[in-house]
Amino acid sequence: MTLADLNQLRTFVVLYELRSVTAAAERLHVTQPTVSYTLRRLRETFVDTLFRREGNDMVPTAKATQLFGPLHEALAQIDQTVSEPDAFDPAGYSGELSLGLTSIGEQTFLPPIMAALARAGASPHLQVARLDSDQVEDGLIRGTIDLAMTVSMIGSPRLWRTHVRAVEYVALSSGQHPLPPTGPEMFDDRRFVRVSARGGHVFPLQALTEHGLMPQVALTVEEYATVPAVLEATDLVVLLPRHVAEVFSGWFPGLRIADLPWPGQSTPVSVYTRREANLSAAQKWFRSVVLDAVTAGEYRTARAD
Repeated sequence: MTLADLNQLRTFVVLYELRSVTAAAERLHVTQPTVSYTLRRLRETFVDTLFRREGNDMVPTAKATQLFGPLHEALAQIDQTVSEPDAFDPAGYSGELSLGLTSIGEQTFLPPIMAALARAGASPHLQVARLDSDQVEDGLIRGTIDLAMTVSMIGSPRLWRTHVRAVEYVALSSGQHPLPPTGPEMFDDRRFVRVSARGGHVFPLQALTEHGLMPQVALTVEEYATVPAVLEATDLVVLLPRHVAEVFSGWFPGLRIADLPWPGQSTPVSVYTRREANLSAAQKWFRSVVLDAVTAGEYRTARAD
């Protein structure tokens, strides 16, 4: 394979990731006509249109999606082979990194991650991306995010995954309106806040539905950010992970945590990245920093999945 062929394939991979001729040209430090010309050559080589324009996006065809994984991995292995393996030094690193988190992930995991980056002497520009759970794989594979944390189980062979924290759900309410002792009737006549499950936390909706509590939902919101303030000012109750409830009750000492009267275990929080061969040195380092910052004790001895 000639260098020209490799450059064409790299253009294909970048175009697949960014879905824009303009953005691909900027990433590759070439002109837009150069990217367009390369795309024509690629279409001839693979006898497929590869991308079709929909609005401002270049949407990949089925053939392009089939090609992307193997080509991306092959180019990553070439880059890794020809680059210096020990060239990355986190001290003073100021590049850009992107982290995919849910709203409660921001509130619970972002503080220790930022503290860990500071201890490492690094000062990257960390951009937090809010992704729906069904967009995590696409974001990682396209490179719009470097690492994601979610309770969603994504069984993709294209991704690396490890569990970092168990998830046990509890009830949180105001101390001015305390819940009775844990039991089958503890939620009688109580009203609930329901939070969107788009971040992957589906247990609360399942529990409210299964136990006939949906008619008692008085407020539905998209994010958890305002929930603790709402609880403190009302008699409402929310179901959420214990580690999040502990953070919220630390911010609002008037809130009280109560155990649920039924099993409240969910899938654990997991960290996802691309496969090892597809990560840059900076991404590997960032993953290790995040794992050290957020992994609970029960998962520290078995990270790889």
